[in-house]
Amino acid sequence: MEKKKILFVCLGNICRSPSAEAVFRGLIEKEGIQDQMHVDSAGITDYHAGEPADQRMQEHAIKRGYNLTSISRPVNPRFDFKEFDMVIGMDNQNIRDLERLADGESDLSKIFKMTDFCKECFYDEVPDPYYGGDEGFELVLDLLEKSCTGLLNFLKTTE
Repeated sequence: MEKKKILFVCLGNICRSPSAEAVFRGLIEKEGIQDQMHVDSAGITDYHAGEPADQRMQEHAIKRGYNLTSISRPVNPRFDFKEFDMVIGMDNQNIRDLERLADGESDLSKIFKMTDFCKECFYDEVPDPYYGGDEGFELVLDLLEKSCTGLLNFLKTTE
């Protein structure tokens, strides 16, 4: 597999995208292919720049064996669209925002939605759990585990 660079994106980079980064990192480590991947996460906004992942998200992730170590940063369109092969948004608004930040067809061709890789999801996007309760954080992790598995399978078939 050719080295792939993947950026996961959500609104503030404190719940969904750092979780996607951790879940995907766990999958590629289990497969022993972490040296063939570069994985990062970012937010559309800079509201939480420099902050760790939301404490509630971290607690739910830890229960499943994921360690959310990333520090929030905003998307840098000039850098990120050049650096990454895939820029994966969590919801429809993230996709619209990324498309607005893109500079031409080359950038646009790198934008994907997380649930596009999920064959068994009944959701067409990963909902933001920030203002909800425990069930929202668990749902996010359920969707990300399925979607990240689908993403890894997609990458294996397109090498």
